[in-house]
Amino acid sequence: MSDIIDVKVPDIGDFDEVEIIEILVQAGDSVEPEQALITVESDKASMEIPSSHAGTVQKVFVSVGDHVAQGANILSLSVSEKEVVNIEKPDTKEVEEPDIKDQEKVIPEQTQPEAAPASEVVEAEVPPLARTKGQIHASPSVRRYARELGVDITKITKASGPKNRILKEDVTQYVKQTLTSSDVQSGSGIPAIPAVDFTQFGTIEERPLSRIKKLTAINLTRSWLNVPMVTHHEVADVTEMEAFRQSLKSEAEKKGVKVTFLAFIMKALVGALKEYPEFNASLSSDGNSLILKKYYHIGIAVDTPNGLVVPVFKDVDQKHIYDLAEEMATMSSKAREGKLSPKEMQGACMTISSLGGIGGTAFTPIVNAPEVAILGVTRSDMQPVWNGQEFEPRLMLPLDLTYDHRVIDGAAAAKFMVTLSGFLHDIRRVML
Repeated sequence: MSDIIDVKVPDIGDFDEVEIIEILVQAGDSVEPEQALITVESDKASMEIPSSHAGTVQKVFVSVGDHVAQGANILSLSVSEKEVVNIEKPDTKEVEEPDIKDQEKVIPEQTQPEAAPASEVVEAEVPPLARTKGQIHASPSVRRYARELGVDITKITKASGPKNRILKEDVTQYVKQTLTSSDVQSGSGIPAIPAVDFTQFGTIEERPLSRIKKLTAINLTRSWLNVPMVTHHEVADVTEMEAFRQSLKSEAEKKGVKVTFLAFIMKALVGALKEYPEFNASLSSDGNSLILKKYYHIGIAVDTPNGLVVPVFKDVDQKHIYDLAEEMATMSSKAREGKLSPKEMQGACMTISSLGGIGGTAFTPIVNAPEVAILGVTRSDMQPVWNGQEFEPRLMLPLDLTYDHRVIDGAAAAKFMVTLSGFLHDIRRVML
């Protein structure tokens, strides 16, 4: 005996909706538990949505190009009576809209706006509303949408939804009105680069950017325009650290892992973050306070065929070198295959962008706001270093720290890099 159930989109992390780019099954197909049904793409990565149960596909409710959110029906599945008994009832609390008073509490830290440039113009154009934040009626997705656009939702006067509820269309209309204000027309906006017909110069090929690359460009441009960035360059002596890493080779092979520089850099970076907690922080949305984090999650930028993604390694301070090496191999593989989940790319305290496997001597990485700093790493090189009596060959590692000057000043950045270099020079100090 069988029954029909609906397979829904599971928790997709901090995204209102994701786009379906591939449908992997059709009506009549038999599927097994954890078999991929559809492939979706967010602004950071693509991922597969698996089946929760075994059964036969009855009807597919979605199409390629559709945008779906958590709880949306994907397809109907004919399952056995035994399977039906094991299906848990959905937790309605997850899809219900939280009480207005509690909405600010449930917003995770990583969804804080990277900056709010538009709010300055908004405040100049529209007088504040005579109502408190508790009187603002808007869903969490609308509030997040407003924050991403840099709009203070308390300044929106038009609410076209039922019971005076603010909709996304109201936020969009408000931004349009702001952009057509006299301040923007008089030159406070940034002029666009004019379009050029390159065919007049010769043969061309137009290649569309992937969704990840387009959205990454938007996020990085927003950070570049809103965060005053400074880059500090340093060189660390990693001769002893490399010798120690080489000594672990045989033991690492027995464990089936490969220990790279990055595992040591992550541990050294956590040690420096503990010494200078203002680097392990984010600026509040109003710019009036610093949110200090008591956890140590490190993001590692990974180059993939579809663009740059940043898997996040949680609680690095609590993991051993071998654990990090194994996790890096797993996460890098998932990143290149487009199988990272949204939760695996959220919550970083600081990001490392490493070009060591490619080359270079220095570069200027862009801060991944709301983080306040990013560490760049390029290829190590043997250099002659004066030891007081003679020159001796030492393995030197170039480091580049870009930081948010609103939070960190030059002296603090220099001290941070000296401390980090000291940990890399003698990795044993991290254990103190």
